Amino acid sequence: MVSIVVAFIILLLIAGSLRQLFASLEVEHRTFSVEIFFALLLLYTIVMVGFGVIYATLSYQGIIIFAHTSGVFPTEWVTELARGVYFSGVTLFTVGYGDFMPIGWGRFVAVVEALVGYTLPAAIVAKVWQSSARDS
Repeated sequence: MVSIVVAFIILLLIAGSLRQLFASLEVEHRTFSVEIFFALLLLYTIVMVGFGVIYATLSYQGIIIFAHTSGVFPTEWVTELARGVYFSGVTLFTVGYGDFMPIGWGRFVAVVEALVGYTLPAAIVAKVWQSSARDS
């Protein structure tokens, strides 16, 4: 139950970050700037760490999230968090090294994160193009 509440709160934070980015994409009538670059960097960091916390929380609650190719997982929170953020980054940026494989609920969470990872760049490009077309 705790893991569901934590996951829901993290998803709300991620959604709020996405909303804030698209609401403030145009800064001083320029379609791209240093501020937007750092906003994107912050957004990807929030999404990556947010999903990492979701993976770690579910795993720490005893829900098997991913299979590992070499050995048994330690159960310390910091280790689970590091593993979750790493897996989140690999999933978000679609690297897929193959050292972790999502199983069970981890598959669903990984698909949602991959969907965000794929659609975020396209949405940002569309928003910038829309802003520049409106200014022309």
